[in-house]
Amino acid sequence: MPDDIKAPPTGPEQRETKLADALSERYLAYALSTIVSRSLPDVRDGLKPVHRRLLYAMHQLKLDPAAGFKKCARIVGDVMGKYHPHGDSSIYEALVRQAQDFAARYPLVEGQGNFGNIDGDNAAAMRYTEARLTEVAQALLDGIEENAVDFRPTYDGEEKEPLVLPAAFPNLLANGAAGIAVGMATSIPPHNAGEICAAALALVRNPNATVDDLLKHLPGPDFPTGGILVESAEAIREAYVTGRGGFRIRAKWSVEPLKNGTWQVVVTEIPYQVQKSRLIEQIAELLEEKKLPLLGDVRDESTDKVRLVLEPKSRTVDAKVMMETLFRATALESRFPLNMNVLDADRTPRVMGLKEVLRAWLDHRHVVLVRRTEHRLAAIARRLEILDGYLIVYLNLDEVIRIVREEDKPKDVLMATFSLTEVQANAILDMRLRALRKLEEMEIRKEHKKLSAEQKKLQGLLRSQEKRWDAIAEELEATRQKFGSGPLGDRRTEMGTAMPAMAVDILAHVEKEPITVILSEKGWIRAQKGHLPEDAELRFKEGDALHAAVHAMTTDRIVLFATNGRAFTLKADAIPRGRGDGQPLRLMVDLGNEDAVVAMFVHLEGAKWLVASTDGKGFIVKGEELLAEKRTGKQVLLVEPGKEACVCAPVPEDADAVAVTSPKNLLVFPLEQLPEMTRGRGVQLIALKDGELQDVKAFRGREGLSWKHGAGVRVETDLRTWRGQRAGAGKAPPNGFPRDRRFRA
Repeated sequence: MPDDIKAPPTGPEQRETKLADALSERYLAYALSTIVSRSLPDVRDGLKPVHRRLLYAMHQLKLDPAAGFKKCARIVGDVMGKYHPHGDSSIYEALVRQAQDFAARYPLVEGQGNFGNIDGDNAAAMRYTEARLTEVAQALLDGIEENAVDFRPTYDGEEKEPLVLPAAFPNLLANGAAGIAVGMATSIPPHNAGEICAAALALVRNPNATVDDLLKHLPGPDFPTGGILVESAEAIREAYVTGRGGFRIRAKWSVEPLKNGTWQVVVTEIPYQVQKSRLIEQIAELLEEKKLPLLGDVRDESTDKVRLVLEPKSRTVDAKVMMETLFRATALESRFPLNMNVLDADRTPRVMGLKEVLRAWLDHRHVVLVRRTEHRLAAIARRLEILDGYLIVYLNLDEVIRIVREEDKPKDVLMATFSLTEVQANAILDMRLRALRKLEEMEIRKEHKKLSAEQKKLQGLLRSQEKRWDAIAEELEATRQKFGSGPLGDRRTEMGTAMPAMAVDILAHVEKEPITVILSEKGWIRAQKGHLPEDAELRFKEGDALHAAVHAMTTDRIVLFATNGRAFTLKADAIPRGRGDGQPLRLMVDLGNEDAVVAMFVHLEGAKWLVASTDGKGFIVKGEELLAEKRTGKQVLLVEPGKEACVCAPVPEDADAVAVTSPKNLLVFPLEQLPEMTRGRGVQLIALKDGELQDVKAFRGREGLSWKHGAGVRVETDLRTWRGQRAGAGKAPPNGFPRDRRFRA
């Protein structure tokens, strides 16, 4: 081979591309696959691909409502092998969910065996359970053999699967949907099929109907587990107009009187998708943590029906107030989001309002009607062609028999003699002798007349759009009668009204006890009953001593401020109580290696604190910003390396001045010169040539500056000598000021 001619590449083609372009291209392909082929339902049949493939596979297995059950393992195997190349567990979970009457408003699968329960228990393994289709699923599949929808090859090209089901049942709204894709999600609550069909009928009769017109027939969701919808009418309307919103559902409860004037609350319906066992655990945990002061006990007396018994703390408790506290704190009230993000007829994901969803379903039904009509007309035409050939036989019976007996090519002779088509000639040659009797001729003429009449009717249907919509209206009415009445069709979720705000003073019912929280120098924390006096004798381990003690109530939150500038929050009732040494603080909060607690105080609503570090910088922070009920706490003050947080002084109400001390000086400046921050280093409080900031105090200037002096307190009211601007050097403190330059008062 000449040197100037390069040999053709033998391996796979290689091309250079930017990493960002390659990643974005592949991620986009993955995202589109997830959105279209996995997570979002089709607006026409309300199904994701896995659910559609399950129903079609069961249809192919002839698992109709009147047929027997088949093992779920067989169904899952067929779906996985022929249509859905994913794991069997995900397919089985989809099958199980379609069979659960507490998960699906109108189950598409009838299960036999253990298919889980409302407590959250899983279904039995697929080898133990059996299933078949329900009448609802049969309605979704009705007409699939009549060219009603398009088919596509399966993943391996050996089979065909439907792109969408004919969907004579409004499955998207009736059963709802939920899914998370890449960058988008969908969440559609279940609705009542009778109400959906009524709204669709209104839209057929008046294509210009507004959402307000539709809401007269479809007032809101209808969850399989019942409950009470407590969303306002304005919020419901806005959600259905935009396709985005949410619905608040509360448990259904009633008061059951007992002996001697006592009573209990019985919950008979819980919000949708709330696991009953987890709900009871949540209530029990809050009871143990004393966060439900009005509730005495909770019991589960459920059988196949939900029955939760809630006992009040005492007979004097108001039932409505008790339930209001439970609704606020537990899943007895939950919010179901509405995000009608679906694939439209062009397989494009978009958010639709209620009217758009109904319109898309009706348009699909119109397409299905036209395709089924055309399919039926083609079948009638084929049959009429054959029947016309048969009638020619009866009119010329002797000649036909002669041709068949004597001619070498009877088919060609028949076609030439009687002007028959090839289909007619073949049908005549395939006739049996018994079909030549007189009675058979009468049946053929009768069938010909019937099919001709049907053909004329169907042709008229195709020519008239008005007749087609009348036919769709009849279908809707039949669907409403079938699925919108009886035990399956009755509305389960009660349409309530938006609950007015109820003032519930929980703290008035909480059991409070005074305690004293004690922290030792070596980091042991404990609480003792009652508010101990300052001179109370406290015992510690050998070599340990008191670091801080605060008076609190058992309902309070205790804030710790550490030398590393982090704040930690402890619940007062979680601190060990008793006469022992308590518990090492490091087991409750993560202070770090060498860090210690600078200050300990009770959190007060609306209070502010002045935080500072030994480098002389600080700022004011709201008490709420110091709350952090996690072990690692919350970084509030950023401390320079080699320095540490040294003070966390409270800011009194109406305070207007700040006093700062260094090893030699005292400075007083206006409080307004300090910024209020949530996190950071702060600003310089006092100029430091050498040494470190010793103490800081916010006070009311008109009352004077006080500090501990001997056994009492000394107050200096004339502060002109020490007044200045923030970051000034200050002056030597007055006579009698503590040598360690700390106020302590």
